[in-house]
Amino acid sequence: MNPPRDLDELLAIAGGLLDGVHDQFVAGVGSPSAVRKGWADFATEVDLALEKRLSSELFDRTGIEVHGEEFGGPDIESGLVWVLDPVDGTFNYSAGLPQAGTLLALLDDGVPVLGLTWLPLIGHTYAAKAGGPLLVNGSAVPPLESTDLASSIVALGALNVKSRGRIPGSYRLEVLAEISKVSSRIRIHGSTGVDLAFTAAGILGGAIVYGHNAWDNAAGVALVRAAGGVVTDLAGNPWTVESGSVLAAAPGVHGEILDILTSLGDPRASSSGGPTS
Repeated sequence: MNPPRDLDELLAIAGGLLDGVHDQFVAGVGSPSAVRKGWADFATEVDLALEKRLSSELFDRTGIEVHGEEFGGPDIESGLVWVLDPVDGTFNYSAGLPQAGTLLALLDDGVPVLGLTWLPLIGHTYAAKAGGPLLVNGSAVPPLESTDLASSIVALGALNVKSRGRIPGSYRLEVLAEISKVSSRIRIHGSTGVDLAFTAAGILGGAIVYGHNAWDNAAGVALVRAAGGVVTDLAGNPWTVESGSVLAAAPGVHGEILDILTSLGDPRASSSGGPTS
């Protein structure tokens, strides 16, 4: 079949399919690890089942292939492709914490043109097409206004002081310390999808994401952009699917956080013994 090109139509189809797995998502809360994917990372049976189901339904309804976290898929930088994270915040989900959801983005040659974040455990949905508006529970909300870091809540990514890797724990600890000098309202939710959706909705002033995977980031990037927020990597470069991090924030807040990150220098200059992440 020829995939529909109208973004409103595709957004409606995708939202309906995410609504359709609500009961399955909620029923699986507390599911244990089924597949170990690396240090401190795993997938549950719900991750696997939801990805198979949604990938099949999305292709059947839209004719567009899906690249999922668990099973992969086509090149995400060429043509139209859905990018799916069936359960974002897997640790939270398995433990019974409500900060978990399903993330879905439509990429056009690598650029997010649709973003959907469904949080069934708190009953909230966030959706947008490129250019906006942001839809929260199906209703359009006003664009983000400029604000300042001192009055904002800021979400940070996972913190393990001994971790090594691209963005080591010692650097993450410095980020927390420096931002807390301006805003003491720091939150670590354990879900990139929650952090970016809440930033788009203005609940958070900004979010720092240390991960680089498109299935974690693309949907939220689309939401924040549609809401009038600013999205870059941690160095201030425009975000792309190849970026190694995300800094998303309301106008005003983004610049203040970026100034702090710039003052800390290159994350790779930080080093610490311990596991990679």
